[in-house]
Amino acid sequence: MKAIRVHEFGSPEVMKLEEIPAPRPGPGQVLVRVKAAGVNPVDTYIRSGKYARLPALPYTPGMDGAGLVESAGEGVKQIAAGDRVYLAGALAGTYGELALCDESQVHRLPAKVTFPQGAALYVPYVTAYRALFQRTRGVAGQTVLIHGGTGGVGIACIQFARAAGMRVIATGGTEAGRELMTEQGAHHVLDHTAPGYLDQIPALTEGRGVDLVLEMLANVNLGKDLKTLAAGGSVAVIGSRGPVEIDARDAMAREASIVGIYLLVATAQENAAAHAAIYAGLESGALRPVVGQSLPLADAPRAHVTVMQPGRMGKIVLVP
Repeated sequence: MKAIRVHEFGSPEVMKLEEIPAPRPGPGQVLVRVKAAGVNPVDTYIRSGKYARLPALPYTPGMDGAGLVESAGEGVKQIAAGDRVYLAGALAGTYGELALCDESQVHRLPAKVTFPQGAALYVPYVTAYRALFQRTRGVAGQTVLIHGGTGGVGIACIQFARAAGMRVIATGGTEAGRELMTEQGAHHVLDHTAPGYLDQIPALTEGRGVDLVLEMLANVNLGKDLKTLAAGGSVAVIGSRGPVEIDARDAMAREASIVGIYLLVATAQENAAAHAAIYAGLESGALRPVVGQSLPLADAPRAHVTVMQPGRMGKIVLVP
């Protein structure tokens, strides 16, 4: 089988397309024929060696994917060969023609959802669900600011929040991105490249401020986020690319909370709840993953550059 392999941490060019032996599923394991693999910013942090948990070298990158079950090991009861599935992680990475998974990492994919869309589910949609409902306890009627709403996670946040009855304000840096966010359900969209764009928040919230902020770039925005909050509001830090300095008095004056989002510490019960919500949303049409770009598997280095650039829209996927 062909797969992307990383033999040393570093720049995108360390990723090479290689021929490696096809894995075989053991007890409780599932082998999936990958039709599309999702690319996330976290993949780039791991590949560069700048992440809290690093895999042993060499390794195949990727946590998101979708495809058809090739075979299942002894004891697997919920999944069978030929099933359409999406992946929530893998034992040996998803950037390849085959992915070996634990049964718990494999989830059914509704027939009306494409494989590229399925590859856009795990990291973006579980992150969005965790940020909105498990870590900040968001409820209908609240106002949420999605600070950077055009990427895979941002779009997932907009769709989940709108389906839950929240008022959605989202920001983006391009006209096309702002149009996309409106199409996905945002009530108001702001240009985060415009000076003083957050000064519009009081008028949009009748002077209250927002109840929740979902933040994709905390090292740039966290200090400003705190000033937009209503009393008792929360900021969920989904992404950050460096240290940040804030005025703690902005949090004190509002009795605000700052919480971090890290998928790998979610409990089995929390993951099960998130995947149940995802499946229900896919079936109802409330959740509609947006694929912005599909690239051949060999273009993984290019995908890692693109996923970190501002202005991208939707999910980037690799097609074996």
